[in-house]
Amino acid sequence: MATTASAAITAAGLRKAYGSNQVLDGVNLTVPAGTVFALLGPNGAGKTTIVHILSTLIRADGGDAAVGGFDVVRQVDEVRGRIGLTGQFSAVDGLLTGEENLALMGRLHHLPPAEVKRRTADLLEKFDLVEAARKPLVTYSGGMRRRLDLAMTLMGDPGIIFLDEPTTGLDPRSRRTMWEIIRRLVSRGVTIFLTTQYLDEADQLADKIAVLDQGRIVAEGTPAELKRLVPGGHIRLTFGDLAALERAAVVLGPEARDDDTLTLDVSGDDGVRSLKDVLDRLEGAAIDVSDLSVHTPNLDDVFLALTSQKENVR
Repeated sequence: MATTASAAITAAGLRKAYGSNQVLDGVNLTVPAGTVFALLGPNGAGKTTIVHILSTLIRADGGDAAVGGFDVVRQVDEVRGRIGLTGQFSAVDGLLTGEENLALMGRLHHLPPAEVKRRTADLLEKFDLVEAARKPLVTYSGGMRRRLDLAMTLMGDPGIIFLDEPTTGLDPRSRRTMWEIIRRLVSRGVTIFLTTQYLDEADQLADKIAVLDQGRIVAEGTPAELKRLVPGGHIRLTFGDLAALERAAVVLGPEARDDDTLTLDVSGDDGVRSLKDVLDRLEGAAIDVSDLSVHTPNLDDVFLALTSQKENVR
């Protein structure tokens, strides 16, 4: 499969079925190098299946895919030599210490002993695990285990990393620590393919997002582009007294008036153009505004509008 030099991952027409269940039904993807690509979707949408195909763990029934410029079927060894994978569950050995887990991974990569020692020390420091390095994993928190899991993935110094729901079950502080680690990796030129159901995570990290539903990509773009797909943006105006609110409602229309809070919500899906129009009309009517705020749809709104399994969002 042909791939452009700037694309770390490409996929065209990926299909995968398990019996009568069509999990993927013609998925197309392009992930630019050195970016974070987030794949969103309800439970069972096929996110993990895509990760497993792209990381050579399973084969697609149809379509083509290339990772790092290599075909995932015909050039398996070349692909595996360039990627790292952190799955939904920590792949650490509970009988070993953190240091021993990293050293084991280094040996599996056939690194020289001196290099294993150097990389182990470096990763323990980068992931803030030095103090816990020689402690048994039973003493590790969930966040520490996930950090160790990602550190083990980096032992082979991959240029492309698949993170399959890496922060599921972590507390807010641990999630933010993982976010910072991901940002540092991307700043070094690493490509991150991220699956998540945490919409704020995709909003914070992703350069580009694809929404997967019932085996198909139903929307794709930057976070800002996806938010513009969903109507519901509005301008909230706050007035100093009820008289000013009543006059504004006459000028702008009583779309969403709240006398208790002295606020008026006005449709603002056109962004700056809508805001300028509202302010011009208020100025023309000599109506003072105490405060205003602009509200735009978030990724929760996008997810609910574009996917069919609304009950699975979290």
